Amino acid sequence: MNQMSKQQSGFTLVEIAIVLVIIGLLLGGVLKGQELINSAKVKNMVGDFRTVSSLAYGYQDRFKALPGDQTQAQLDLAFGAGVAAACAPAAAGQCTQNNGRIDGAWNAAAVTDETFVFWQHVRLANLASGPTQIANPNYQPRNADGGLIGIESGLNAAGAAAPFIVGMRGTFFVCSDGILGRYVRQIDTVMDDGDTAAGSVQAVPTGSARGAVAATATAAIQDGAQYTVCASF
Repeated sequence: MNQMSKQQSGFTLVEIAIVLVIIGLLLGGVLKGQELINSAKVKNMVGDFRTVSSLAYGYQDRFKALPGDQTQAQLDLAFGAGVAAACAPAAAGQCTQNNGRIDGAWNAAAVTDETFVFWQHVRLANLASGPTQIANPNYQPRNADGGLIGIESGLNAAGAAAPFIVGMRGTFFVCSDGILGRYVRQIDTVMDDGDTAAGSVQAVPTGSARGAVAATATAAIQDGAQYTVCASF
């Protein structure tokens, strides 16, 4: 008579417990890693705002003028003939040299705005890294999410105060777009009061028309939506 051996199948409670612990550790590691990545992004973006403001002050301290706001003759004296480009043509709110402002839209893409040539001037002064050739596709700096970074004094075509976000006050504004809502709240908490609709840091949906939209309240910020964040200085 043949005896059939019985083989135990399945897992013991101990084995299942060990597997669950391993899965828990892996998930915890993934979540912690994502948290570290998010924190690094926020730190990087906060650094962008503070660095750009320091560029304006550092340049002003050295040349007694704001970057982007000098005449061609002044730039030739500072960097050599034809090395740096002055904004042109002259236009109120975009290119009014030596008026103590950085005229133009923060995201301007041509030499018609002082805000555009700003980047060439601070780089030639060795205050910032990056290409000095305005035709370079990487000329305009970008944040950790790939959005544009820029600076402006907040003037409209008539020369009247008109910041990008309605109601903001400051000497000049550093703006950065394409920032996910989950980062917007953290940026405001780190730099300001945690209220994205008030204070020195405010946000509006990316793509909003200039000076036409009030800042978005913190409770209305959506994690997966993109926003333009501006900080006043």
